[in-house]
Formats: sequence, C-alpha cells, structure tokens
Amino acid sequence: MADVLIADDHPLFRDALQRAVLAALPAAQVYTADSVDALLVLVEGHADADLLLLDLHMPGARGYSALAHIRGQYPGLPIIVVSGHEESQVAHRAIAHGASGYIPKSAPVDQIVRAIHAVLDGDAWLPPQMIGNGGALDPSEEDIAARVASLTPQQFRVLNMIAEGLLNKQIAYDLGVSEATVKAHMTAIMRKLGVSNRTQVALAASHLAVEPARTPPV
Repeated sequence: MADVLIADDHPLFRDALQRAVLAALPAAQVYTADSVDALLVLVEGHADADLLLLDLHMPGARGYSALAHIRGQYPGLPIIVVSGHEESQVAHRAIAHGASGYIPKSAPVDQIVRAIHAVLDGDAWLPPQMIGNGGALDPSEEDIAARVASLTPQQFRVLNMIAEGLLNKQIAYDLGVSEATVKAHMTAIMRKLGVSNRTQVALAASHLAVEPARTPPV
C-alpha cells in the first residue's frame, strides 16, 4: 500500500489528481494539502510517503521554491511536479531542481497513471512532447536553490512572507510568534542565503520564480 501526497490549491484539480492516483494505485492512501504551510505539516507527518504530486503555484511558495525546499528536507521522497505550464523549459527546470517527473495539468488520466508508475519504478518521466535536451540550471539559481533547501520549515515560511512584502509585525502575527523570534529567523535566513538585508532576501527568492525577474545575481 502506497502513501501518496497531493499538494494543489485548486479543489477540482486536487480531486482529479486523487482519482488519477487511485486509478494507478487502487490501494493507495492519499493525503492532500492546499498550501505550502499545509504541505509542510503533511510531509512532516508522512516522512516515509512514497510519492508527492506538487503544484508549482500555491499559497506560501513561488515557482520552484517549495520543490527546492522539500527536495532538500526529504531527499528520499520522489516528487512529480504538476503544473499548468506547458513549456518544455519549465519542465526541464523542475527536473533540474530534483523532481522525478513533470505532468502538465492538461495531461489525460492515462498519462498521469504512466507517470506515477514510472516514477515509483525509479525512472524519470516527462511527456513525450517535452523530452529533449534540458540543460543545466543557471549557476545563481542552482546556488539559491541549495541555500533554500537548507532552511528549516519555519525559516522557509518566513522567507516566503518576506517575498510577499510582509513586515516583521505581520509575519509575527500570522505565525503566532514574537517579533523577536521573526528577527532571529531573519538573521538565520540571511546567513544561510549569504545576503545582508531584507531586500536581498526577497531578491534571492525571486530567482526561483517560474518567470524570474531580470535581477542581478545575489
């Protein structure tokens, strides 16, 4: 019996993915999350899960940041990225960030089933139209991904709140902690990211967007 995690903030598509998982693995236990915060709790409670189906765009993450973080925290968990992006470059970047497969949201159920079986068998999987030379990540993106992977779950939450433009007071309120605790997280985040101020923290996070802004290297 396989334990499969699904992280997607769209209820209808989350249900569709669950049906596809059960078509591939009728005896599977399926657990779902609709945000990155919920996903972090879910993964912590199911650290031995067999597979994660992960949407790139959910509340609490931007682009590849959740993929990079989960990949670093749970290196043994196979991840299939599920996304509305149909561009091969997006898929190949997901694989370069450590995903085992990529499924466009337009994919039919039988293709999702094949992807699940392939990844659980230890293979990488891409749709036929996306197979080809993927190339390596830009060195600055690869470096930032490795640094994001080193953050604790709470530091990752704070990072994404900073990227959303929230102030320390707002972050403290949302997390139910003191501003002093947020400042301590900020210090740790800046040290791990190799930056020296809040603006550079947000800039670093932007390098993992699906469509990165034209920004200088951190």
